Amino acid sequence: MEDLIQRLKIIIIDGLQLEEMSPEDLDTDAPLFGDDTLGLDSIDALEIVMEVERHFGIRLEDDASTREVMTTVRSLAEYIARKQPSLA
Repeated sequence: MEDLIQRLKIIIIDGLQLEEMSPEDLDTDAPLFGDDTLGLDSIDALEIVMEVERHFGIRLEDDASTREVMTTVRSLAEYIARKQPSLA
């Protein structure tokens, strides 16, 4: 799971062009969205969805469960691992 989390952090940082950040700077359990977070918005969420689909072949629907899945890097990694157990 830790390899998947690390890979996901790199995908998020690269996909959102957060050039000033390294994977170590991105807290695995911190909220990705909201006022007291990285400052990501709905456009960033769409970019993360597209990157997850591109890198992992997993489709994320636009519904309440997806919002829950995208709460933290860990929650997103756990979702990906459930959909593709070989990545866990």
